[in-house]
Formats: sequence, C-alpha cells, structure tokens
Amino acid sequence: MAETKSTRSTRDSLTHDKEVRRKPWEEVRQLDTPPPPVGMTYRWVRESMLGKPDPSNVSRRIREGWEPVRPEELPTGWDLPTMDSGKFSGVIYNDGLLLCKMPTETVDERNAHYARKTQEATESLDNNMFNEMRGGDGRYVKYDPQRDSRVTFGRN
Repeated sequence: MAETKSTRSTRDSLTHDKEVRRKPWEEVRQLDTPPPPVGMTYRWVRESMLGKPDPSNVSRRIREGWEPVRPEELPTGWDLPTMDSGKFSGVIYNDGLLLCKMPTETVDERNAHYARKTQEATESLDNNMFNEMRGGDGRYVKYDPQRDSRVTFGRN
C-alpha cells in the first residue's frame, strides 16, 4: 500500500505565521497619505459634501494645477481606496475627497500669491479705518490696529 502525503499545514505552522505577521494596533487616521514624490505636494480636494457632488470646487482646483493621484503612483505598501465610478473613477478617494498632487514650486508660488492678496487687503482695511477715524475736522487721530484676540471669563 502506497503512503499518501498530506498537503495540510499543521496547527503549529499556522500559529507561527500569525505571530510573525502580527502588526501592533494603531489608530486609523482617516486622511493618511503617503509621502509625496520629491518635488511634489499632496492635498485632499473636496469632491462632494454630505453626498452632494461639488464639481465647481474640483474644477477650480484642477485649473489651479492640482492633478488627481492614481493608485499606481503611490509608493509600495500604500493601498488607499479609489473612486468606483464617475468622472474620477480609479482615482484615490476617501469620504468625498480626492487625493491630488502639484509641483511644490507651483504650490509655493500659489501660497505667495495669496499671502500678497491678504497683505494688500489688510493694508487697504487699515487705510480705510485710518481715514474714517480722522474724521472731517482734519485732526490727526492715531490708529493702532490690534491684530490679536483675547477671550476672558468673568470680571477683570
């Protein structure tokens, strides 16, 4: 009688595999992203909110230079969910947000643009407030804007 060899694994070998592969528990981060490639910046862009699509926001971000990221662009070991259907099918997607990328140099230029716009608006507001405080009598009134806020409770 010929002996048949079993292809089943023993219980000890299965237990050993589980012990070797076990990862310690860690909190799940909802918007965990991999490190971007050198010279690129990642950002989550709102595609929908409360289940309602927001195509104007996505369109604006794409015109600014943001490009949706596909799974094959991610480093090894990163498995993020993708959109199942629609215009952005196959793109990294998480709870109404698309993962997008842009060259870091372009991001820096964009940030500098908005910093300039903020500075110009602040200066315009200061000038406007100064002119209003001066009044119609031509007297100089010192305008010292305070750019901080304080929260107090009770009496001081």
